[in-house]
Amino acid sequence: MQEPAVDIIQKASKGDLKAFEEIYKAASGFVYSCAHRVVNNASDAEEITQEVFLKVHKNLEKFEFRSSLKTWIYRITVNTAINYSKKMKREMPPHKEIENEQPLADTEHRIDNIIENSDNERVLQALLGILNPDQKACLILREIEGLDYKEIAAALRININTVRSRLKRARETLVASRKSGEIKNEL
Repeated sequence: MQEPAVDIIQKASKGDLKAFEEIYKAASGFVYSCAHRVVNNASDAEEITQEVFLKVHKNLEKFEFRSSLKTWIYRITVNTAINYSKKMKREMPPHKEIENEQPLADTEHRIDNIIENSDNERVLQALLGILNPDQKACLILREIEGLDYKEIAAALRININTVRSRLKRARETLVASRKSGEIKNEL
């Protein structure tokens, strides 16, 4: 996500819908992507994306520029997706199978890359599905979105040592799953 200009953020915070639309256009793709990685379901990710932008619109006037808008929106996205995921787990019957959806194709890639990306996305979702939501959020922000530990701590409003701990546990979980055979070598 490219950071919108300060004047755009200020205009949007005062109710300028065109300015808010610019923020939406700049951030909606990464919000959807992050949400999809947490919940592993396209329609749920769309719902979360809508909810995130409702929260952003409602609270933008409270944004104090102590962090980047990107970090602030990450925090809202990840917290919303984690809460949604936890809510769905509580509401889902224990024997119900989770849909294994194919990710939406990125129109910028050629057909041969789409097939490869689809396989990579399937593998990634299988790996992320093993982790608890807190570990998953930290791992996504670090390994997929490229945030450093300090940015992750700010985005999730947690201590930097908690970030380190969650990442360590996530990696240990993935290694243990591989050794136990839960993750196949083909992945």
